[in-house]
Amino acid sequence: MDSVFGENFNREKFNEYLNEFNYSFLFEFERKYLDYDYVIPKRQWIAQNWHWSIIISIIYIIAVFAGQRIMENYRKFDLKRCLVAWNFILAAFSFLGSIRFLPHFFFVLENKGIDGSICIQDFAQGVPGCWTYLFIMSKVAELVDTLFIILRKQNLLFLHWYHHATVLIYCWFASKDLSSSGRWFTIMNYIVHSFMYGYYAFRALRFKIPKWINIAITSGQISQMVVGLYVNTIAYKKKINGEECHVSYDSIYWSFFMYFTYFVLFFNFFMNAYLKKQPIVKKISLKRD
Repeated sequence: MDSVFGENFNREKFNEYLNEFNYSFLFEFERKYLDYDYVIPKRQWIAQNWHWSIIISIIYIIAVFAGQRIMENYRKFDLKRCLVAWNFILAAFSFLGSIRFLPHFFFVLENKGIDGSICIQDFAQGVPGCWTYLFIMSKVAELVDTLFIILRKQNLLFLHWYHHATVLIYCWFASKDLSSSGRWFTIMNYIVHSFMYGYYAFRALRFKIPKWINIAITSGQISQMVVGLYVNTIAYKKKINGEECHVSYDSIYWSFFMYFTYFVLFFNFFMNAYLKKQPIVKKISLKRD
């Protein structure tokens, strides 16, 4: 099989890691990821075609600005039902991904420690392998989020489309080498998105949501960036010290850049949305003489 995956993903290692932790229940689509000959072609396809993520992202960005220009000539669409359904689907997907990925994540933390959870690539098969692959593919589907913003003529932040485009590219780029640090990025994103898309769904249903929930979700997103920077720092230190860590330098550099820019953008959003004092609008009453 293709050697791009290195020694950490040969058939022997695949079966060794697969047998370390057993799930008591498997969905039929998860069961397929117990088969080395089923998983390898999928991983090969990403490794050989990861550049498509760049092409998709470029098309996406062009479509974003073209769509906004086109919508200037049309009334905004309501799309309430579609928006609610879409956000509930993504929330359910993220929640299921979280609860399926977490048991193996906790097992690795307990038995291999934080360093092992960052540097050992033992989640490319079985249930975690399935949900890692689905996570990578979901970054294409999540681009639909922007379509709703454009068609409903809402304010589209730079943070929104920059985040969607760069996450898609990085996930596919890191996946081609089966970066071990991806374990952390995957589970954090699943958990945060479970709450985030659930929040969007209830907001689309016109539920009155307390401000502290908005703050908690944004804080969770910022925390995700901080942990991402920490994970990359650990991986980098281990590699420069000559220790084994299954993450390429390119992946570390790009991931660090990505998480740092996200941190700056999300922190700036947090400051402006929740901490910046809003201007006081004075009410002027007009009196007739």
